[in-house]
This record gives sequence, C-alpha cells and structure tokens, in this order.
Amino acid sequence: MAAHEPKQRRLQARPLLHLLPNMLTILGLCAGLTGMRYALDGRWKLAVGLVLVAVVFDGLDGRSARMLNLTSKLGEQLDSLADFLSFGVAPAFIVYLWVLHDVRAIGWALAMLFATCCAMRLARFNVELDDPDKPRWMADFFTGIPAPAAAGLALLPMIAWFVFGDGFARTWYLNAAMMLFVALMMVSRVPTFSIKKVRVPQAWVMPVLIAGGLVLVFLVTETWTTLFLVGFAYFLSLPVAVFRARAMAAAERAAGGSSQPVERADEPGASDEP
Repeated sequence: MAAHEPKQRRLQARPLLHLLPNMLTILGLCAGLTGMRYALDGRWKLAVGLVLVAVVFDGLDGRSARMLNLTSKLGEQLDSLADFLSFGVAPAFIVYLWVLHDVRAIGWALAMLFATCCAMRLARFNVELDDPDKPRWMADFFTGIPAPAAAGLALLPMIAWFVFGDGFARTWYLNAAMMLFVALMMVSRVPTFSIKKVRVPQAWVMPVLIAGGLVLVFLVTETWTTLFLVGFAYFLSLPVAVFRARAMAAAERAAGGSSQPVERADEPGASDEP
C-alpha cells in the first residue's frame, strides 16, 4: 500500500441507548405520516390521535437527549424535519380532507399557508436559539405559537366535532379562520407561554399534582372532551400571555434591566439529540 494513501476513517460502534432520542423523533414522524394515511380513509379519530401521539414523542425526544447528555446539530435538524411533517403538513392535510376541500382553491391555499408558516417558524427558531440580545423576560415565553401547539389548535374544531357532533364545528369558514389565525400566529412575534418556565409556589404543589392526576384520569375516560378543554384553555391563554409579557417587559425597563443572554427556552420538540 502506498505511503501517501489516506487511511479510511473507522466508525466506532455506539451504545443502543444513544440512539433512543433519534428513535423517538422518527417514531413521531411516522405517527404524523400514518395520521395522514388514516385521513385518506376517513378515520378521523385515528388521524387526529396519531398527530397527538407525535406531540408526545416530540416532547420525549428532546428531554431524553438532555437527560442522557446526547446533543448534536444532527438531532436538531432531524427533529425540525419531523416537526414540519407531523405538525405542519399532517394537520393541514387532515383538515383539508375533512372539510376544507369543500372550497378547493381557498382550502388548499390555506393548507399550504399553514405548512409554509410552520416551516418558516422552525427555521426561525433554529436561527434564534443563540441570540445574545434577548431581554431576560423572554426566557419565560415563546415567540409565536410553537409548532406542536399550533397543530393542536388547527385540529381543535375537529376535536370539538368528536365531542359535540356535527354542526358548526365542521363548517369550512370556522376551520378556514382557525387555520389562517394559527398559521399567522406561528410566524408572529406575539409572546406565548412556555410551560417549561411556569413556576409553582410551594403551597400549590399538592393541588397541582392532584389536578394533574385528575387530568390523566379524564384523558383515559373522556379523552376527546379533555383534549378539547385543554386546547380551548390554551387558546384562552394567548391574550393572557401578551398582557403578562408586556407587564414583565415594563417592569424590566423600569428596573433599568438590559438585554442579556437568557437560558434557552426550547420549543416543544426542538430537541438537540444526536
């Protein structure tokens, strides 16, 4: 062998546990894609349920990566691509097949707008991760609606239809308005609550744990009603977050606070595993 011939790079074997975060990301992607397949068959509950399963996997992959200290740029990009399909393409596709096909041109345009805004949001989020000029109060908020929450809001009228039956929830104009609103909110600069930054006072720890247990019970016994109430509560929280953010910003300015690096507030699903 010639002395100048380059040596081949040897790839080291990795523990199976190190692949767990990526496996969760891929499972979420497959769940969203399978939801689209069931929508083609008109099996709406399975379609929506699989998108919600993708939300669960999306929350687990980033947390498992941080717990195992397995972070990389590859994981961030893989997760963003999975989020785009599960929370951008799949909800738009499902809602279009469900009701927006009644107004084909407008319906398809709204579906494309929703998916496009989701892609733009994820791209902006990745770019702004290490922005050193964010004020301190922004650590408690997301900028715009995060992609998993946007998917849930887009599907909220369909979930209401599961609960209350046919009627207003399945009108094309309600779903068109919701899709347009959520799409624009994803790329807006409107602050929304980050649940990871919510602080529970010591006196409220036990009541919150009990409430969480009750929510879990109702998710099992009254799944769609509980999901509708959770989604509607999040929808109502949007203006509250705006007022809270303005108050915190005003307090910081009054205290003479300046912009400084803040702790990264990961978007649900914007994981950084390998």
